[in-house]
Amino acid sequence: MAERAAAPGPPAERVSLATIAAEWGRIGVIGFGGPPAHIVLLRKLCVDKRRWLPAPEFEDGIAATNLLPGPASTQLAIFCAWRLRGAAGAIVGGVCFIVPGLVIILALSALFLAGHPPLWVRGAAAGAGAAVPAVAINAAVSLLPASWQRTAGRRAARWRWLAYLAAGAVAGATAGQFLVAVLLACGLAEVAIALRSQPGKPAGGALSWLPAAGALGRGRPGPTASAAARLVSRGLGPGSAPSAGALPMARSMAAAAMARAGSALRMGNTAGSALAAGGLGALAWVAVKVGALSFGGGFVIIPLMQHDAVVTYHWMTGAQFLNAVALGQVTPGPVVLTVAVVGYAAAGIAGGLLAVLIAFLPSFVFVIAGGSYFGALRSSGRVQSLLTGAGPAAIGAIAGAAIPLGRDLGHQWQAGVLLLAAAWLLALRKGVVPALLCAAAFGVIAALAGAPISH
Repeated sequence: MAERAAAPGPPAERVSLATIAAEWGRIGVIGFGGPPAHIVLLRKLCVDKRRWLPAPEFEDGIAATNLLPGPASTQLAIFCAWRLRGAAGAIVGGVCFIVPGLVIILALSALFLAGHPPLWVRGAAAGAGAAVPAVAINAAVSLLPASWQRTAGRRAARWRWLAYLAAGAVAGATAGQFLVAVLLACGLAEVAIALRSQPGKPAGGALSWLPAAGALGRGRPGPTASAAARLVSRGLGPGSAPSAGALPMARSMAAAAMARAGSALRMGNTAGSALAAGGLGALAWVAVKVGALSFGGGFVIIPLMQHDAVVTYHWMTGAQFLNAVALGQVTPGPVVLTVAVVGYAAAGIAGGLLAVLIAFLPSFVFVIAGGSYFGALRSSGRVQSLLTGAGPAAIGAIAGAAIPLGRDLGHQWQAGVLLLAAAWLLALRKGVVPALLCAAAFGVIAALAGAPISH
């Protein structure tokens, strides 16, 4: 197969598992600052210093992991270790990259979510939590330029980009539990439009995305897949041009696939609600969604996680969830480690460990099973079309998440901290970790001065 022919070759030297454990563990300890810091550290180690990987292959890894659901920088760390020692290297490298941040965040969870934490701890949590909406907006703003470039100056593409952005923002602000359905709908809409605008290109590849989406939640082909099969039987397979009736059919298939995707998400949330009484079962379901559906990076899953943890299962208050997101930002490692705080709130240390295990498992599976196809994934027109639609929707969702996060701020002094954090991040373009630490310091001062603090 062409993908196999393009598979990466072996590294220049055999790297021991002990070396991978030490180097990836070191990055896990010093990797403050989120994905940009992780990418810089991995590039410096694997490309510049040790020359284990060529620069073009490292860039392919960055691009491919950004196309996958889940924490992209964690998947990149797993991919680099996989290239050096296969599946064993991927597991050792990924675990050593994740564990330092996990240990720190669980220790902080025990401190911040204690039944009667000290006043200064409550103040620090309230201060850092107040800055979280600004962090969400800053994360969205940082992603805008690269996504906007995908429109390539085309007027219609820019209008669609704005529509996808708005749809994601509305979903992030008001309907976190259905966010993934909105992202999928935007991506499929762009696939259908790409099919319509290029009638001379093979239709089978683009259409093949639609039945897959239409079968979500059932595990078998539905009417959408049958319609696609009928189109192929009429000569619409690879290498043939679509007939006059193919495009209306494609549009109807896209609409059906989007509707079925929404239905699948609603069924999934109903199933999750049914597990609420089961404790660990409900937590496992939330972690599955976090790990397998966080398209666009870790922050995009925050609205869904907030709805489940605060509204559906009542594991934590809105203020405590703000603290969880802040902890995920100030500790080394990916934002998805926020799920460890949610797990701790639901079932203690065991819950935190279970949530992290389930949430990160898809990342290991994606890389170990599909790493040899990353080059083909990056060059796939179908994947690029899907990302062109879902990407701006994900950015909008991140920005929209600032609204429900901001609603959980209960005191006027927190609004002042939020404004200062926004100025620091958006006007001065300074770092996220210093912003959260300064906000926490303001919170401690406010608490000791007698300002009201929510528990």
